[in-house]
Amino acid sequence: MAGNYPYRVEAGRPAPLGATLCDGGVNFSLFSANATAVELLLFDRHDQGEPSQVIALDSAQSRTYYYWHCFVPGLGDGQLYGYRVSGPYEEELGLRFNANKVLLDPYARAVAYGDNWSRAEAYGFGDNCRSALKSVVVDMTPYDWEGDRPLQRPMSQTIIYETHLKGFTAHPSSGVSAPGTYCGVIEKIPYLQDLGITAVEFLPLQQFDEQEVERTNPLTGERLKNYWGYAPVAFFAPHLGYACDRNPRVMLDEFRDMVKALHRAGIEVIADVVFNHTAENDHTGPTISFRGLENVAYYLLQEDRRYYQDYTGTGNTVACNHSVMRRLIGECLRYGVEELHLDGFRFDLASVMSRDEYGHIPNSPPLLWELESDPVLAGTKLIAEAWDAAGLYELGGFTGDRWAEWNGQYRDDVRRFVRMDSGTARNLAWRLTGSMDVFRDKDSYSTHRSVNFVTCHDGFTLADLVSYNVKHNQANGENDRDGAVENYSWNCGVEGPTERAEVLELRRRQIKNLLTLLLVSRGTPMLLGGDEFGRTQQGNNNAYCQDNEISWLNWALLDDYWDVHRLVRGLIALRSGHPTLHADVRLDGRSFECGLSDCVSFHGVQLDRPDWSHQSHSLAMRLEGMDGDVGFYLIANAYHEPLAFELPQDVQWKRVVDTALPPPDDYSVPAEAPLVTTPRYSLAEHSVVLLIEGRA
Repeated sequence: MAGNYPYRVEAGRPAPLGATLCDGGVNFSLFSANATAVELLLFDRHDQGEPSQVIALDSAQSRTYYYWHCFVPGLGDGQLYGYRVSGPYEEELGLRFNANKVLLDPYARAVAYGDNWSRAEAYGFGDNCRSALKSVVVDMTPYDWEGDRPLQRPMSQTIIYETHLKGFTAHPSSGVSAPGTYCGVIEKIPYLQDLGITAVEFLPLQQFDEQEVERTNPLTGERLKNYWGYAPVAFFAPHLGYACDRNPRVMLDEFRDMVKALHRAGIEVIADVVFNHTAENDHTGPTISFRGLENVAYYLLQEDRRYYQDYTGTGNTVACNHSVMRRLIGECLRYGVEELHLDGFRFDLASVMSRDEYGHIPNSPPLLWELESDPVLAGTKLIAEAWDAAGLYELGGFTGDRWAEWNGQYRDDVRRFVRMDSGTARNLAWRLTGSMDVFRDKDSYSTHRSVNFVTCHDGFTLADLVSYNVKHNQANGENDRDGAVENYSWNCGVEGPTERAEVLELRRRQIKNLLTLLLVSRGTPMLLGGDEFGRTQQGNNNAYCQDNEISWLNWALLDDYWDVHRLVRGLIALRSGHPTLHADVRLDGRSFECGLSDCVSFHGVQLDRPDWSHQSHSLAMRLEGMDGDVGFYLIANAYHEPLAFELPQDVQWKRVVDTALPPPDDYSVPAEAPLVTTPRYSLAEHSVVLLIEGRA
């Protein structure tokens, strides 16, 4: 926007933080305890080499304790701005002020940039005015939500679909008019509705630095990017790179249009949020925002304060329990709910949020308890990745009774059983029934706090899980050192692509086995986007830097994997329609001790005789009907030979799923499912069967 320069300046006030429209102008407020001088820079364009106006804040009038502030009458919506902050550069004290760098406002609601942005010029001590990211003043009030609110769907009725916002529609096969954007997602909503999805969990939507990856693909020479988005630079601002229109104000409307459209379809929006680290990386990294504003407050530092604590594997760790950062995180989440209408948050490396300023784990981490009790967040889904990169593993013991948790134990145990590992039958039983053994320290526990998944963005896709024994990450430019080494995968006899029909048939069956187990397990199921139609990353289990067809969903695969898609669609409908499969089961210590015998029983090839031996590769489970519903009988045979299982004879059974049968017989809707007329059911090797009581 073209300004009426020079603007006059008033003292302003310290609250609220950020840039706030009020009284015919904008109030600016910034935290910096150790700064000696602060300049507010005003811009007309994101690529200006010099500011249109420099406002030096008077420390006598425009500083209140730790806060620098001013009020500028006449400024309005869309104004671009940044800060230059002076102070001591004393690494041994953890102080890294650098007055040559233009800094983002940590409370910026939007960020403006284009081809001008240069991460390289944010290093060192040179001036980077033209190439810096710029903050944007935002008026959120004109947007018409048309009565929209977060949906607050119960977890017991939730089916989560994890996907990358750009990758969901970026592939030419997506058929959308605006591929890779917020608008493109809207065009794919009918697909999500038809599949039965109730919540989309997007990888990070916060403004991140795509240039954070500074390597090339050694196989192609292509410049790699931070594609996943786990490199935040502005926690409040949606990522401009996903917009059709690169005007930051229009981008915000596109974002809200997407949320509103998903809500109209009955689909919630869960945002993967990254508060544990930033794109400024380690002590050699660039100065973009926090480092140059107040390094000692925003980051955890080592005893030698030149260096950062690194509990994230990225070079730095945010000081989540510093009072200033706690306030920022709380305000950011409330903003997401109140202004962006987000339904939930998945917290990346959430265990970092447990650590105090020394990296220790206090009994009651302040931030986590504040979020748990926040009234604005009371109806919001809070999902923890309950571990960090430094070995802190809090699965089943994450703070309080409010949080759901990504169940990494579920992923590993189900994978190991299906690939025929020994000693896995009993663990499978726990995973199928809500993982009470993992959450046993809870006084009471709702099974839907366990977010069950077999695959997620981090690791193999489902098709790759049954096609590769080892990772193939050469394209990432890290000499294949990155990514998990142990994936509990099995290539079914051939590594990677093959023409062998028997291998391809077994792989498809294994995919169906894993999906069937996931969608009948107690807990909240989460699908990785594209797994329902065989998406592959060519064996890359850490495609964080691959903004290309390795990562994008190839919708043409729907034709090849129509039967897998049909199975997933059918199982989601079955789960959603039957309380026995989706009921919110609340467990306590007694439930753990009695083995859930009041609603679940386990069996083997003989009734009431489950095989818990170390060499067991099979299990049958009966789910008694709940809330007036019918019951189910699940049989899993991971053995390499067929097995015949006795069936309970007190009811008549109908076959809904048999993953060994060719389509369309592999899945039948209950009303059309064939009756099982024999007292035993013979399962083929490596197969799963689901039966439903015949009165359904």
